[in-house]
Amino acid sequence: MSMLIDFIDFRHVLSEVLIAIGPLVGFFLFFQLVYLKMSREYVINLFKGVILAVAGLTLFLQGVHAGFMPVGTMMGEIMNSLDHLWILMPIGFLLGVVATVAEPAVRILCENVEKASSGAIAERFLLTILCIGVGLFIALGMAKIIYGIPIYYIIIPGYICALVLMKFCEQAFIAIAFDAGGVATGPMTVTFVMAIALGLAEAMEGRSAVQDGFGLIALVAMAPILSVMLVGVVLNFIQRSELNEN
Repeated sequence: MSMLIDFIDFRHVLSEVLIAIGPLVGFFLFFQLVYLKMSREYVINLFKGVILAVAGLTLFLQGVHAGFMPVGTMMGEIMNSLDHLWILMPIGFLLGVVATVAEPAVRILCENVEKASSGAIAERFLLTILCIGVGLFIALGMAKIIYGIPIYYIIIPGYICALVLMKFCEQAFIAIAFDAGGVATGPMTVTFVMAIALGLAEAMEGRSAVQDGFGLIALVAMAPILSVMLVGVVLNFIQRSELNEN
């Protein structure tokens, strides 16, 4: 029976992936037939890549839904039994770092940034910034659940800081920061970290899974924006100091 349920879930995930990729393939075919006129070999290679992407995304998302979500929920419930709940904050930091490293979209962004900047912004450097930023804000999210801190106490000051940093940050870092905020909230973070937060909030007495468990992904989306722009401001300050000295 469980194998039948897993198979049904697999078909559902596959259909979602096909619905997501289908329009992109349709756009390519339209432009290929009307404007691009690329070689047959290139088109064949592209469709090989599409098939691999569909298979990879389907297996990845199936594994996330079948494995990480139930484990995350159980981990959140188990964490509630710890004697000192403050320890959940460093655990949340580590989970945030691991989830960000495992996020495929984050790695693609970092790789493209390194290529576009001709190596001026290294892939590993940007990945480290994103991991630390997401880890810190997930730790803050754990504190929100533990101590019942309202989400707007964190979100409003955070975006005010982002608006202030935009005035002192280079345009390149602003663009990277907001793109990073989107890719950081991928399937690994949303399923695994969200499941832990919901499991923890549901297990804690006096906490609501809806009111206290949600909001963590909003913090994850804000974390790369602040961390990347903050680094951009620091680097800009260092460059100006070196120019003034010379």
